[in-house]
Amino acid sequence: MRVRPTALLTTVVALTAATLTACGSGSGSDPDTLKVSFKQSTDNSVRVMDDHLADVKKQFERQHPGKKVEFVPIKAPDSEYYTKLQQMLRSPKTAPDLVYEDTFLINSDITSGYLKPLDPYLAKWPDWEQFVDTAKRAAKAEDGKTYGVPDGTDTRGLWFDKGIFAEAGLPADWQPKTWDDVLDAARTVKRRVPDVIPLNVYTGKPAGEAATMQGFEMLLYGTGQDPLYDPATKKWVVNSQGFKDALAFVETVYQEKLGPDVSTALDPNIQTIVRGDLLPKGKLAIDLDGSWLPQDWLPGAGHAWPEWSQKLGLAAMPTQAGQAPGKVSMSGGWTWAIPAKAANPDLAFEFIKTMQTKANAQKWYVANSGIAVREDVAADPAYAEAQPGIAFFTELVASTHYRPAYPAYPRVSVAIQEAMEGVTTGDKSVDEAARAYDQALKEITDDRVIAR
Repeated sequence: MRVRPTALLTTVVALTAATLTACGSGSGSDPDTLKVSFKQSTDNSVRVMDDHLADVKKQFERQHPGKKVEFVPIKAPDSEYYTKLQQMLRSPKTAPDLVYEDTFLINSDITSGYLKPLDPYLAKWPDWEQFVDTAKRAAKAEDGKTYGVPDGTDTRGLWFDKGIFAEAGLPADWQPKTWDDVLDAARTVKRRVPDVIPLNVYTGKPAGEAATMQGFEMLLYGTGQDPLYDPATKKWVVNSQGFKDALAFVETVYQEKLGPDVSTALDPNIQTIVRGDLLPKGKLAIDLDGSWLPQDWLPGAGHAWPEWSQKLGLAAMPTQAGQAPGKVSMSGGWTWAIPAKAANPDLAFEFIKTMQTKANAQKWYVANSGIAVREDVAADPAYAEAQPGIAFFTELVASTHYRPAYPAYPRVSVAIQEAMEGVTTGDKSVDEAARAYDQALKEITDDRVIAR
């Protein structure tokens, strides 16, 4: 869940929350023009993806004389980006030639017939052998075909402000062993440094998948094995004590006022607020968040903060009671996919090949604080040493989990966000929110559920 063209657009696609208007006659209007759509940051000062794509565009146009690349950015928070992208994919008049797909949504778009299988292209592309199997699986559908080329993965953990911890009397090498350790540290900050926010856990529908993945699932997957979806029975889990325990943690954060004000927590731009204001300005003690945060703090980025590696510490998110393996992470990532209604699919895959050379991939992983999915990049010492934190977050891959990214998952995710929002605002008790989630899950999955 990350934000990401810098070249002047020759055609502007106007996007609103409710409608999309295509320019010209869609991607098929010019066989020599490749249209590339991606998520553009709502923060105008963040240009990590913009700058990267601009560089790839120059390379591609040099390699393919007579061809042009036109960017079609979607500038929206995560939750709106997915809706707008799907609207574009429905018609050949609005479908770009290449799109940026979050791995959590890709199976839903595959089932809807929005994406083209890439296997014929991949079979002729030697670089595909360099991609790690876990990343390949993230873009593979239930039909066994691959629909996207991953451009990196990510992990999640706890970021903490060393200065605030010192003022609160907490250790600079803090490594919590249980959920209670995390809450106790937040309570200590609240007592001793009352003018800062003790703990941020993303929550509610406005935060979208950030709430589900950075927040809830980082808790839920610390309660036991396969707590959301049971792969043995291929059913979704209901009546789960782990689900209630994770909700209770969220409730504690917001009812004890350990987190941001509820109005701030439910701001659709909460991720930008955390990265661009709260952490750099020393207003937040602990943030449960992703490996990619430093992309905003690099020189020339939206919120340049060269001192971040001295100011912030990193800790793994512990399991609920410290049970094995002791720590939890979630991993996702994004892929480049070709719409089923793209007019120039062959040209689109040529652009993917340019983007995904070893040199360009490595440059991108470092620029956006991503984790390599190419084995040749991961083995390069220059990658591991390129930025503080890369080694820490790469080590978490051994303890990480992947979402059950089946077609039902996006709706399941929304149901989780609704449950979180209920306990965040106090409108629902943990039991009420859990019951509402179980009922929604049964409806979403046609009763393909199993009780725990």
